[in-house]
Amino acid sequence: MNDRVQTINPAGYGQGASLVERNRVLRNTYWLLALSLIPTVLGAWIGVATGITQSLNGGLGLVVFLGGAFGFIFAIEKTKNSAAGVPVLLGFTFFMGLMLSRMIAMVLGFKNGPELVMTAFGGTAGVFFAMASLSTVIKRDLSGMGKWLFVGALAIMVGGIINVFVGSSAGMMVISVMAIGIFSAYILYDLKRIIDGGETNYISATLALYLDIINVFQALLALLGIMGGERD
Repeated sequence: MNDRVQTINPAGYGQGASLVERNRVLRNTYWLLALSLIPTVLGAWIGVATGITQSLNGGLGLVVFLGGAFGFIFAIEKTKNSAAGVPVLLGFTFFMGLMLSRMIAMVLGFKNGPELVMTAFGGTAGVFFAMASLSTVIKRDLSGMGKWLFVGALAIMVGGIINVFVGSSAGMMVISVMAIGIFSAYILYDLKRIIDGGETNYISATLALYLDIINVFQALLALLGIMGGERD
C-alpha cells in the first residue's frame, strides 16, 4: 500500500524510484554472483585436473596472481558500463578458479580432502547468508567501516606476501583467521552499500562481493587444511 501511495504521490516519487533502482541492482548482483561461480568451479577443476598451476609457487605464483588479478580488476572497472563488463568479470572468475586450484589440490591430497573442501564451501555459504540476512535488518549507516576494513585487508595482504617467502603454518593460521573476520565484515559492508544506494553498478557490486566470498573460502580452506588435514 505504501509503495502505491509513493507511486501516485509526486512528493514520494523519487523515493519510490530509488527503492526500485536499489532492488534492481541487488537482484542483478545476486544473479551475476551466482553465475560467476560457474567459471570459478570450471577453472578450479581444470587446474586440479591438469596441474597447470602446480609450478606457480613462491615468488612466481605471487607475481602471476597479483598481475592477473589487478589487470582483470582494472579491465572490469573500465568496462563495467558496457556490454563487455560481464564477460570480463566472468573471465576474472575463471582466472581466480585456476589460481585457487593449487590450494584445492593440496587439500584434496589429504585423506579427508573432499570433506574439507565441502566444509569450506558450506562455511562460506553460511557466512554469506548470515551477512546477507544481517544487512537487511541493520538500519544504521555502515560507511564508516570502510576505512577500517581497508586497513585490515591491507594488513592481511602484506602478511600474506611475507608468509609466501617465510612459509610459516602458524602465520598462515593467523592470517586465515583475520581474513575470515575481515572479509565476512566486508560482505556485510558491501551489501549495505547496495541496499543504501551507495553502489549503483551491479558489475562493480558483484566484483566486490565475489572478492569477499573468495577470500573467506580460501581462508577457511587454508585453516581447515592446516588444522584438520589427515594424511594417509
